[in-house]
Amino acid sequence: MIVNFDNAATTFPKPRSVKNSVYSALEKYGSSGRGGHAIAAATSQAVYSARETAADFFGAEPENVVFTLNCTHALNTAIKGIMKNGGHMIISGMEHNSVARPAAALASEKKISLSIAQIYPEDEKTLESFRNLIRSDTKAVVCTIASNVTGQILPYQEIAEICRSRNICFIADGAQACGIIDIKMSQGINILCTAGHKGLYGITGTGLLITDGKYKIPPLMQGGTGNSSQSLVQPEFLPESLESGTLNVAGIISVQSGIEFIRNIGISKIFSHEDRICRRFISELRKNKNITLYRSPAAEYVPIVSFNINGMKSEKAAEHLAEKGYCLRAGYHCSALAHSQLGTDSGTVRFSPSIFSKESDSVQLANEIYRLSKNKL
Repeated sequence: MIVNFDNAATTFPKPRSVKNSVYSALEKYGSSGRGGHAIAAATSQAVYSARETAADFFGAEPENVVFTLNCTHALNTAIKGIMKNGGHMIISGMEHNSVARPAAALASEKKISLSIAQIYPEDEKTLESFRNLIRSDTKAVVCTIASNVTGQILPYQEIAEICRSRNICFIADGAQACGIIDIKMSQGINILCTAGHKGLYGITGTGLLITDGKYKIPPLMQGGTGNSSQSLVQPEFLPESLESGTLNVAGIISVQSGIEFIRNIGISKIFSHEDRICRRFISELRKNKNITLYRSPAAEYVPIVSFNINGMKSEKAAEHLAEKGYCLRAGYHCSALAHSQLGTDSGTVRFSPSIFSKESDSVQLANEIYRLSKNKL
């Protein structure tokens, strides 16, 4: 028996409808925007339909939906594009390395100046942290909507309003929030970057960059777009300007199918189901004095739980649980800044359910963790 509680990395299993859509795409489609024949035309129409589905789901215009390889690709495109001509950027202290590393690289190359906002359980303290860092040359604020380590939901709408009032571009990382909570561009987001393979239930190798069109994003790379092929200059109009090369058509179709799956169930029902499992898991772990939980009553969370068995490295705990059939992630979760803020020198064990997870499995896992904490193997 294998039970997956590592859905914050990639949801598994995928809905049957998603798997069927990928198989169908491989049977019917070729390259989008490459040719005027029947296969190319059908493929282009299918990709545009997926673009419309994503646009409607997030409250955007279809032409402002850009398909990417993953959320990291989307974030690098947004960050390096908006900060191309320099300036000051603020990121949160809970950012994934897909934000922190490109930001740090730009700063180390003296191309930008960078500030990191401390994150607190209390929203007002977090907001004050951002406010205090804003300067006259601040060009962008990049903030995760929900931490991939603890699941803490940051006050992203209030941060967005601060940015709007100062004419600062607000870039949001929705990798752990999209498909779990209702995210809309109308919440003040200028550029939303997210994964297609996590809460949207698409396959790996998929991501989205969605913009409100207010800030021009120079392309991260240039190449074939299927339009203006006679020119050596990259097209300036979206989405083609940011979609060089052959698109991952089967992956794009899978994301569309995943969004439709979410709509059929209801995003609030998905959150409620996963949150209930997390709350039950937490209640079981709290019976054990040998467990440290990284949650605060002052904060709100998406369905992610980070914990440690006192006196045991996270990797060792996860390795033992894997031997028992439970898949969890241990270590630093590609989020050096978050662990620095948490003071978790050896990382944490992360529990993250999906719509397919069972509460009974979380209780059995908690029992296994109890036995492990007693034996300290």
